Amino acid sequence: MAVLDKLTSQEAIELENKYGAHNYHPLPVVLSRGEGVYVWDVEGKKYYDFLSAYSAVNQGHCHPKIVDAMTNQAKTLSLTSRAFYNDMLGRYEKFATEYFGFDKLLPMNTGAEAVETALKIARKWAYEVKGIDENKAQIIVCENNFHGRTTTIISFSNDPIARKNFGPYTKGFLKIEYDNLQELQETLESSNNIAAFLVEPIQGEAGVFVPSEGYLAAAKKMCEDHNVLFIADEVQTGIARTGRLLATCGNCSCPEKNCSGTPEVKPDVLILGKALSGGAYPVSAVLANDSVMNVIRPGNHGSTFGGNPIAAAVAMAALEVVADEKLAINADKLGKIFRAELTEFCKTTDLVSFVRGSGLLNAILINDTEDSSTAWDICIKLRDNGLLAKPTHGNIIRFAPPLVMTEEQLMDCISIIKKTISEF
Repeated sequence: MAVLDKLTSQEAIELENKYGAHNYHPLPVVLSRGEGVYVWDVEGKKYYDFLSAYSAVNQGHCHPKIVDAMTNQAKTLSLTSRAFYNDMLGRYEKFATEYFGFDKLLPMNTGAEAVETALKIARKWAYEVKGIDENKAQIIVCENNFHGRTTTIISFSNDPIARKNFGPYTKGFLKIEYDNLQELQETLESSNNIAAFLVEPIQGEAGVFVPSEGYLAAAKKMCEDHNVLFIADEVQTGIARTGRLLATCGNCSCPEKNCSGTPEVKPDVLILGKALSGGAYPVSAVLANDSVMNVIRPGNHGSTFGGNPIAAAVAMAALEVVADEKLAINADKLGKIFRAELTEFCKTTDLVSFVRGSGLLNAILINDTEDSSTAWDICIKLRDNGLLAKPTHGNIIRFAPPLVMTEEQLMDCISIIKKTISEF
């Protein structure tokens, strides 16, 4: 078989099964093209993408502005490493720090890398600024978190599939219940060695759990009172997904771009990835003010590809698209329609318990046990009907289409979802 010979779906699946590590369980569909909210399989069937590569493709598949930025830069200079300066990184750092309202940006490639970077920054800050004894720093995390799958991160995960047989685990983490302010307060008071609180503004992988109103603001205030860094992991929730530029913005009055006004919560450390590149290229970043970021000095941290010229060009284009096309406003508007329609639909079926979410990050709970195949089987039927989604935690289906979706397209998708579940 020649490398570029056309494959059938079955042939492509068999190749992955034979030659690839089995670290994923994909829905059986083989995609070969994407544009906007649509993807096509190798046989030419068209689908609505309702996962957006786990919210990496907020700006839609193959957005021309982002693709042009990537290809133009690739023709000029792709990589220098950080051994030398390049003429794109500084522009990107200035653009992004002004866009999000921070002093400094540390560029990385993947979400998990960015989380690891934030943890290192928090620990170094704890020793050099807060005055915690070396190797004593503790970081508070939440149960059912998902911050990646590196060795350190799975050390504070409670997902047995991610953890089992990957020990020994990294110490230094205190786990509390998500959306529990009393437990956070008690934990902050229990030790003088706490460096940071790492939290997802919405727990996406856990099933799109949205915290109680005011939780994030209250948690940030508690952290301030105890001189503890508030680290927001917005790899999945950031870049307009939840109807604001950042989920931590809460009810900020400027959803179309950034929080130059008064956001509900201003993290001490902000972690971004996924849609920072519009899904075109691996780009992630950690942002903080000088009082935190200045603990990082030459040799403390790095990445050969982090801050490369292509990533810088792509990220600036991706953020410009979010602002120019008012994607946060669109996500807010369409998300309210989606939840209203599905909430009414839930009253007509025993199969779906409820819908929850924010903006265009939503999920439905299937009325079955986590170990059942019902949610998976529904996603297979959705695929057959032209819509791609994926279960999480067994009986939850996450719905997260590209933010460039129109209301007409959304209503078509809602019809597909209702039809599929009604006929299931």
